[in-house]
Amino acid sequence: MGKAVASLTRPLILQSKLLCFSLFYLFATLFLALYSSLSSKCLFRSSPFDPIQAPLFSYPSSYGEHKYALPTLRSSCSSPVSFSDYTWVFKEIQDFCRNSSYKEDLTLKYLQGNFNSFGGSFSPQRRISYFNHENQQMEVPCGFFKNFPISDSDRMAMERCNGVVVVSAIFGDHDKIRQPKGLGSQTLDSLCFFMFVDDITLKGLEKHNLITRNSREYKIGAWRIVKVSSESLYDNPAMNGVIPKHLVHRLFPNSKFSIWIDAKLQLVVDPFLLIHSFIVVKNVDMAISKHPFFVHTMEEAMATARWKKLWDIGALRDQMETYCENGMQPWSSKKLPYTSDVPDTALILRKHTMTTNLYSCLLFNELEAFNHRDQLAFAFVRDQMNPKVKINMFEVEVFEKIVLEYRHNLKHGGSTSSLPKTKRASPAVFINGSYYSKCQRYLLDMWGESHD
Repeated sequence: MGKAVASLTRPLILQSKLLCFSLFYLFATLFLALYSSLSSKCLFRSSPFDPIQAPLFSYPSSYGEHKYALPTLRSSCSSPVSFSDYTWVFKEIQDFCRNSSYKEDLTLKYLQGNFNSFGGSFSPQRRISYFNHENQQMEVPCGFFKNFPISDSDRMAMERCNGVVVVSAIFGDHDKIRQPKGLGSQTLDSLCFFMFVDDITLKGLEKHNLITRNSREYKIGAWRIVKVSSESLYDNPAMNGVIPKHLVHRLFPNSKFSIWIDAKLQLVVDPFLLIHSFIVVKNVDMAISKHPFFVHTMEEAMATARWKKLWDIGALRDQMETYCENGMQPWSSKKLPYTSDVPDTALILRKHTMTTNLYSCLLFNELEAFNHRDQLAFAFVRDQMNPKVKINMFEVEVFEKIVLEYRHNLKHGGSTSSLPKTKRASPAVFINGSYYSKCQRYLLDMWGESHD
């Protein structure tokens, strides 16, 4: 009798266990799917890797007032990015950096000489004359007409960086140095992190006991801190930050790839994975996020004036009219594969090729001529230059998953009355009752009102 009962209850117990397991599997699958959909619809990893978990640096509580990243509202993605296995990607890029070499005839040649400014301050006609680089022996202006004032030890360390370099800058002590997250276990020992700062920023770091001035070299977590004496550069700190941002190939002449990241951002994905997925897989020279709102250069220019991001509005109008006069057009499908004329330049990934370096030089020349707002010159240089630069303009939803964005974190006392007040543009000129401008045709095309 007991054996009969046992033989009857065994299947029931087994069925009960199978049901519990099935329910557990169902709930686990639903949880993982929900977590995946909430955490990232834009990034996919084919296999996990062992990132560094320990904090790279412990900051004092007094350093930085805003501690939380800006919220993002985008939860879906039109073009997701897939990341390959970290170990495989790491080896692939390391092998490329060790084995690659640039042929002498493909190396960009730079104009030398003594000029009044770091970048030379060339006329529009002279700058545009360098856009056609079919003659590869032609020397191109690319800054460094004045010495870039850093220490010899920093310069030698930069020259030794012969693989991937991650670069950022703080001029004016307005941002907090943030440590990268999600690094693979071999990344810190295999690439370079360089943060350029001016003397004001260095004093702030010393005030918070993050560095000591009697040291010959400065290191904060992953970042090597490089002091730049800005006395012989530009009066505008933002313009001094443009030098490491767009002339990274000159500061790190032996690097093969670079990632520029604004100091307001925190990197949360390993640089090797980013370089592989955004540059190598796409077979491009550069990768940069599209602007979240604007497609046309003039939209960005109008927003720059509206939000007073530049104080000389007249100079901004002169810049746009110079570009319109020399062939700038609004974005249209004719510009494909370029999908926008306005990027978010807070994060720039580059493969250091002749074309990429040429683009960086030409863009820097425009920034020195007009202003540091690189989004305004981005498409004009890109569309006019020859040879063409291959750019992967990825979605802003992806951008928000590979970095965290913060407000400018360090507040300073004192009045803002010493800041220059916005200069209005000169009155518009009217001819026969209509607004006259070199950009009139551009605006009509942008608004879809053009007619012959």
